[in-house]
Amino acid sequence: MPDLSGKVFIITGGNGGIGLGMAEGIAAAGGSIAIWARNETKNRNAVETLQKLGVPAEAYVCDVSSESAILESMEETISDFGRIDGLFANAGRPGTGTPFVDLSLEEWQKVMAVNLDGVFLCMREAAKQLISQGSGGSLVAVSSTSAVHGAAGNEAYGTAKTAVTGLVRALAVALARHKIRVNALLPGWTVTELAEPAFENDRFREVTTRRTPVRRWGDPSEFREVGAFLADPSQTFHTGQQVCLDGGYTIF
Repeated sequence: MPDLSGKVFIITGGNGGIGLGMAEGIAAAGGSIAIWARNETKNRNAVETLQKLGVPAEAYVCDVSSESAILESMEETISDFGRIDGLFANAGRPGTGTPFVDLSLEEWQKVMAVNLDGVFLCMREAAKQLISQGSGGSLVAVSSTSAVHGAAGNEAYGTAKTAVTGLVRALAVALARHKIRVNALLPGWTVTELAEPAFENDRFREVTTRRTPVRRWGDPSEFREVGAFLADPSQTFHTGQQVCLDGGYTIF
């Protein structure tokens, strides 16, 4: 574990699943956490969990599909913590499951609003703050293995997650002069609330498990260390990369 004492990291969607797993890893390394998420009850529970690790933690009700909500949450975070040292754009929503030929523009845009537009807005505002501080930092966008293997039947989700990796590469180049590292995390099949419908489908779970070399789905707790690694300010040469944590799923 790196030493993240005195560092502050925003994690969108950090009140559960992979986001909370990464938050716990950063907190265990001494980093302070600002959670941006919509569910107030889950926010409170997550803050209590993180504070038990001995670090400052706060939560802000934020819908990342809303630009005004993001601006307000950033202002409140800076007011409470005084600074940030990075942001993990983790909040996401599943696709609708509608067959592509029947997919409406409205359904498409709802997925994009969170999974792509929300990432853009959060990373833009975090970049502004990091540049103004002049101390560098880390931006991480949570993509998906859907950006690698395709997502037939879930085209809007897969397209958004693929676009996120392009944004990461562009920002890694654009922000390097400010000592801001930008990377993508690509989780594989992980037991989370978002993926629960897929996990409860016996046939789908069997197929995905059989294709995964480690022969199981991931657990959010397994993202603790990678969260701390991506936040680590000593990793000054690591930028523009896709860190895939999928049990080997994408090597086939």
